[in-house]
Amino acid sequence: MNILLGLLAIVVVLGIGFLMSNNRSNINYKGIGIMLVLQLFTTWFVFNTKIGKIIITGISGAFDQLIQSGRAGVSFILPNVANVGEDGSPMNVFFLDVLLIIIFFAVLLSVLTYLKILPTIIKYLGAAISKITGLPKVESFNAVNSMFFGQSEALLAIKSQFHHLENNRLYIVSASAMGSVSASIVGAYLEMLPEQFVLVAIPLNMFSALILASIIAPVKVSKEEDHVDIKEVSNANSFFEAMGNGALDGGKIALIVAAMLVAFTASLDFVNFLISGVFAGVTLEQILGYVLAPLAFLMGVPSGDLLQAGSLMGTKIITNEFVAMLQMTDIMANQPNELSEKTIGIVSVFLTSFANFASIGIIAGTVQGIDSKKGAAVSKFGLKLLIGATLGSVLSATIAGLFL
Repeated sequence: MNILLGLLAIVVVLGIGFLMSNNRSNINYKGIGIMLVLQLFTTWFVFNTKIGKIIITGISGAFDQLIQSGRAGVSFILPNVANVGEDGSPMNVFFLDVLLIIIFFAVLLSVLTYLKILPTIIKYLGAAISKITGLPKVESFNAVNSMFFGQSEALLAIKSQFHHLENNRLYIVSASAMGSVSASIVGAYLEMLPEQFVLVAIPLNMFSALILASIIAPVKVSKEEDHVDIKEVSNANSFFEAMGNGALDGGKIALIVAAMLVAFTASLDFVNFLISGVFAGVTLEQILGYVLAPLAFLMGVPSGDLLQAGSLMGTKIITNEFVAMLQMTDIMANQPNELSEKTIGIVSVFLTSFANFASIGIIAGTVQGIDSKKGAAVSKFGLKLLIGATLGSVLSATIAGLFL
């Protein structure tokens, strides 16, 4: 029954994408089929094979070591905060283990980019995806690049290509940016959600974003236009300058995340105050739970968890993934039997992406800075972009649920 529901959910998601398509006769069905198979294989390999579990454990162990190294840096400058955090204060734990760890991960990304290690990996992975699926090289490169860098950074990496990206191609690269997450904050996610679900969500969401975008905005690119021209991957002139740039960028990201959490959490509390003034005891999260419960049911969430899962999913869409992850972390810590393991897996995969209303402004603003006309185009299809990216998250979470 669960498998049938999951398959139905996949059909529904792809069907909605088909109804939204700008050019149905131009859809690359072969490429979409290949990416679906790759998603199914990846999820089966990670969840149901010994080798896959060993690989995930190894990757998680590497991240744990990086997080420990990051904590050493934080503890050096904020020993009192570190001590309070160890005593169990939730806000200090979040400040120490989540926000400030972002700085260290940003430094690593900056250094690996300066040394040309990451750009090489991204280039060849993108080329392989393009070869296998038949998708254009720029779109494939951008999809892989979006797994490592934030929305703005990923789009800026292909700014030299923007002059020949028509609206459909612009939609695809924007959808990849919205449907992904930045490697600089993966460590933060791993401190809040189970590691195996976060790590499998990264490739799943990359493919889901490409699948939905390829249906909604299909493209065919001539060989003359199908090339990646990335000349400057780092503006650092030395190893230590790269470290400094990474530290500053990481500090900005941590500050932005903190500011958005303050803004969205406070706004959510105020909205709940207004709602409770009209309907006593009712919250926005509860309303979202009822609205998205049918979708959660299709995704494979057990019946007893539908309202809770729908609430977390809705919170992520209208605020951001951090707000929803913090709510889920609180549930797992204080009500350990509230959610089943399957629900935790499905919702975790859904939450691990940038698909929310705030991302529309971030992406449109970035593109506006590169090309004002194309920035206006992104603003026009912003809601369509959010729907497509959200459908991508639903697709990834549904596929994960098939193997849980």
